[in-house]
Amino acid sequence: MARRAGAESLRIVILGCGRMGRSIDVLARTRGFDVLARLERRDVEGRREATRARIAGADVALEFTTSASAASNIRLCVEAGCPVVSGTTGWSDQLPAVAAWVKERRGALLWAPNFSFGAVALQLLARRAGELFAGAGDFDAHVVETHHTGKLDAPSGTAIALERSLEEGLGRSSPITSIRTGHVPGTHEISIDGPRERLVLRHEARDRGVFAEGALRAAAWLAGRTGVYTMRDFLAGEAG
Repeated sequence: MARRAGAESLRIVILGCGRMGRSIDVLARTRGFDVLARLERRDVEGRREATRARIAGADVALEFTTSASAASNIRLCVEAGCPVVSGTTGWSDQLPAVAAWVKERRGALLWAPNFSFGAVALQLLARRAGELFAGAGDFDAHVVETHHTGKLDAPSGTAIALERSLEEGLGRSSPITSIRTGHVPGTHEISIDGPRERLVLRHEARDRGVFAEGALRAAAWLAGRTGVYTMRDFLAGEAG
């Protein structure tokens, strides 16, 4: 397992050169992180042994790629003895098996569909709101998420997590509406609607940097740990 390091000296590898990968790379360099490599698909496919060796020198890997490659990339990082923070969405059906494998290997994984602290808080509020309205009569709940046109998965991983949190409290599932337009970084809204009143809980990301900031803070927290975590674990640890 990689050494525990302070953020100012943390050695990281970034897997993925999309919007998030680029945003993390820029912010990491301004914050004093040592970015050892930024790996694209062509750097990994067909070169797994060489890639594993490059990852092995890092304290944490940050994985923001595609749903088709996320599970394989996470396994590669753990095989290299490197904790991995993953924000790739669209592969949640594989997550339980990958999480079990990481635990068996005594590796470290923190996966989250959203690294914004506000979005994580919205998940907690969704469950509590569901609990409060579960026995309140004729109320319907609905999740609406809006992202830029380049967002591949719909509904978003964050919307799915919000709906699941809402269901935990409400006791029933709720529909999700996905909107793809313009350059919106990410907006999520929970609506609980009754005959005479409506409650709206809304989180709006104004800049993609909020996700990069959360991912880097999660990476610094994960370094040196073993186990499988979420952003809820990270926030609980920070508060403790």
